[in-house]
Amino acid sequence: MAKTSATPWGAASIVDELSIPQRAGEKRFTFVVQLLETGGERLVRFSYATTGTARRGPVTLRTRDLERLRSELVKHPDLAEALGFAGSGESGGA
Repeated sequence: MAKTSATPWGAASIVDELSIPQRAGEKRFTFVVQLLETGGERLVRFSYATTGTARRGPVTLRTRDLERLRSELVKHPDLAEALGFAGSGESGGA
């Protein structure tokens, strides 16, 4: 059974999820990107998690975190397409 998540547009199925662990000093957290689907529409949610608890609010990424995101999107083609990165996950791609 697919996992679901609440959104302002109603319950949505989680189609794909990408997590990137991060660290700032002694603080550890995870940047999360989810591809959701509700009523035939696809949504992309950005959040971060601390100790397994999802948090919404400002998500701040360093340039190197964006590079890691782009690299990881190669393994998540539907999410890459939703973000407009389809076909650009190869090394040196634009």
